[in-house]
Amino acid sequence: MVHPLYAAMPPTIFDEMSGLARAHGALNLGQGFPDDPGPETVRRAAAEAVLDGYNQYPPSRGLPELRRAVAAHYARTQGLTFDPDAQVTVTSGATEALA
Repeated sequence: MVHPLYAAMPPTIFDEMSGLARAHGALNLGQGFPDDPGPETVRRAAAEAVLDGYNQYPPSRGLPELRRAVAAHYARTQGLTFDPDAQVTVTSGATEALA
């Protein structure tokens, strides 16, 4: 049963894009639709983090540890040097990144 508050809401852009993708047999790039649940170790670690209270929004530019890891990855795999505090931003999605 749908809560009345949600039942009265108009369709979102994601509803529209998903419908159009289905109608035209297209790939839907409007939002994430994983085709696999992901590695169990990652899912367990995420569940444990939430259960242990680590469930708040990160800083808007991403966690410093994650920005450092991204910079280290590019240095190691592509020989590129990035300052994680000035040149690396981690977003929660493409819309946020584009904005």
